[in-house]
Amino acid sequence: MLHTIKERRSIHTFQEKEVGLEILKEIFTYGSYAPTHYMKEPWQIKLYQGNGKESLIAAIMNSYQRIGMIKNDQEPKTIKMIESMKNFLRAIPHHAVIYFEKEDDPVRYEEEYAAVCAFIQNAQLAAWEFNVGMLWTITPYMHDSDFYEEIGLDPASMKIAAVMQIGYPKKVPQYKVRTPIEEKIEIIDK
Repeated sequence: MLHTIKERRSIHTFQEKEVGLEILKEIFTYGSYAPTHYMKEPWQIKLYQGNGKESLIAAIMNSYQRIGMIKNDQEPKTIKMIESMKNFLRAIPHHAVIYFEKEDDPVRYEEEYAAVCAFIQNAQLAAWEFNVGMLWTITPYMHDSDFYEEIGLDPASMKIAAVMQIGYPKKVPQYKVRTPIEEKIEIIDK
């Protein structure tokens, strides 16, 4: 597992081949061994694949137009950009919206969010063991309440932690040197 921690990469381009549902379930099962306060296991997954991706892609495009990332006009340049973005998203075999129920208590909210992040990292590491790549994305539409509603989530009670892009890697990025840990540790022993 230590090797996997060092070797895992965020994948930006995927093969067209879908990952089998049983493998995806196994990956997310390994993810579920993340630490979780009070054993709440707060993570929930909406997995979009095949033709099911179209509803997510439509919600993303609608959000991008609402929040001003894409113009809301019928200009040829805009239409071309939208079609290009849709094709990019369609080429990704699986999209997983990872979300959890919000807690009113801010400490509990942070505990749940941390558990979901640990779940996501565990899933990424497990995926790598199956030669499956993931990209953990945080995007502006995750803060658009209309986007939540379009994908069937209540923005008042749910929080999207990430949208994972999943598939077999087409290209694996090269290793990037990490900052020596000595530069990140302040040792206090007196």
